[in-house]
Amino acid sequence: DTAGYTDQIFGLFHLFGIRFAPRIRDLSECVLFSFNNTEEFYKTIKDIVKGRINVKSITDDYESVLKLAHSIFIGKVSASLILEKLGSYSRKNSMAKALREMGKIEKTIFILEYISDKNFRRRIQRGLNKGEAMNALARAIFFGKFGEFRRRALQEQLQSASALNIIINAITIWNCVYLNKAVDHLKQNGGFDESLLNNISPLGWKHINFLGEYKFDLNQNGHLKELNL
Repeated sequence: DTAGYTDQIFGLFHLFGIRFAPRIRDLSECVLFSFNNTEEFYKTIKDIVKGRINVKSITDDYESVLKLAHSIFIGKVSASLILEKLGSYSRKNSMAKALREMGKIEKTIFILEYISDKNFRRRIQRGLNKGEAMNALARAIFFGKFGEFRRRALQEQLQSASALNIIINAITIWNCVYLNKAVDHLKQNGGFDESLLNNISPLGWKHINFLGEYKFDLNQNGHLKELNL
């Protein structure tokens, strides 16, 4: 989302062969970049194409940027650490500047596609909705102490976060088991549209008991409840 994007992230994603597609707040205020003189080549959109790409900066440090991306790719260094370091470097740092210039190219292409392609915008929104659904499930589970980590020690906070992830994964897997059973049932009766799978999510929790007593019958382990279709 908006808080998680920079020009350098756009550049790194491109080097990894992955399309970075965030939702950017105040998109109309973003500056687009070009290689050419905007007055001559982009007369109709010259008011929004205000930046110029420094090609020399990219060519001079391209090898260094590739080495940096390779170090991240093979796991020699974490992406979060590298981005933190790059963010702290002076704007005059040549490698950071080269990656930033590459990112400006990718960001410009992304923005132009975003504003001109309705289906592209919908795909991004669907992806964001999945993330929001995961966050909503986490909030529903983590209701104790108003959803706040009250322990001071970092290790104890990490343990609480890990426990939350385990529960989220358990609910997701259990939902997938039942969704698979429901799909098989509908297929056997010849009434299932495969295209609907793209709109199904295993993140629902209305049927999950977050409160009260939990009773486990070892003799019933592995059995599924009947479907109410």
